[in-house]
Amino acid sequence: MTTHLKTYFTHSRSIALGAVFSCFGFLFGNWVTLIPYVKAKFGFDDAQLGLLLLSMPLAATMSNPIATLVISRFGMRQTTLWGLVAMSFAYILPVQMSSIWATACALGVVGLTLSITNVAMNTCVTSVERQEGIFIMSTSHGMFSMGGMVGSALASVLIGMRTAPSIHVLIASGLVLMVLLAVWKTILGIFEEKIVAASSSSKFAWPTPVLWGMIAISLCTNITEGAMSDWTAVYMREVVVANDFYIGWGFASYALLMATGRFLGDTMIPRYGRRRLLVGGGILAALGIILAVFLPFTFSAITGFALVGLGVSCCAPILYGSAARIPDMAKGAGLATLNTFSIAGFLVGPALIGFVSNAVNLAFAIGIVAVLAMLWAFLSNKAKLY
Repeated sequence: MTTHLKTYFTHSRSIALGAVFSCFGFLFGNWVTLIPYVKAKFGFDDAQLGLLLLSMPLAATMSNPIATLVISRFGMRQTTLWGLVAMSFAYILPVQMSSIWATACALGVVGLTLSITNVAMNTCVTSVERQEGIFIMSTSHGMFSMGGMVGSALASVLIGMRTAPSIHVLIASGLVLMVLLAVWKTILGIFEEKIVAASSSSKFAWPTPVLWGMIAISLCTNITEGAMSDWTAVYMREVVVANDFYIGWGFASYALLMATGRFLGDTMIPRYGRRRLLVGGGILAALGIILAVFLPFTFSAITGFALVGLGVSCCAPILYGSAARIPDMAKGAGLATLNTFSIAGFLVGPALIGFVSNAVNLAFAIGIVAVLAMLWAFLSNKAKLY
């Protein structure tokens, strides 16, 4: 069960990529825990907050079609490294802005750097898997989740200590840059595979029927992930009314169990199959959301969000890996296309949650995600996976 973990953590390039994924998640974990601060700063209701959060997906969606072109021009290694550097600076901006429009623009910059870096680093993972004959996609995504947990937990501590958000984000970004410097040479040591179109001349491919099936599942899983990312801290503060030190622990528990599932995923996926894990994950995520909604207390909510994390844990590795392996598509094109459509669920979904919450309440809005989790379980029985 743990043989692949031993391989992963004794393989220099795997460790370096894991550090990159961890930094990516660490920045994100810090940001999602600061969302209630941004909401309070501008006096937003849930719908207004949801609209503000749309800034990130709009920029991310526009940049995803060019992600493969950027990688083709600068290489997957350089795009991964410099993309993460850009992200480190971009994540400083949203909490620093004094106006709503400036904050929206800052979130747009974050979305731009996030989407291009995401495609580049996942392309690096698929390349290392092919070159080295090892399975590291799931564990790499586990490192992202672990980074998210650490980032959210650190943010909770800093919030509890009344640290100014402007100082908070500087600390987080500085730590990421230090880690990145440590792995820079190792990432550059990954063999650069040129992106050359296969049967299609387009770097961004319109989805095939097979890819549409993956996109449908990914929309459901990404709405679930987005809801957990953008609304757990708000839910813990406003519905659960948790102590400040626990504000980020809803997301932290979610990220911890997600990381656990992904660390085991490179063994579980070959053993039990992609389809079975996707179906079971949807059911488990639905149960976790139901627990958090119907028992809105600190530790029951934390437990419920943890179950959601375990449920979604293997979805991204399965779907990203399958999209990257679709025959007769340009290298990186299937992944970029899946990312273009599915990131809408991850980032636009939370905005829709805000509108539903404003119309009814946040608990009801979060509860709708349980229905989507059951839908992804149903769709997973139909989709073709590679």
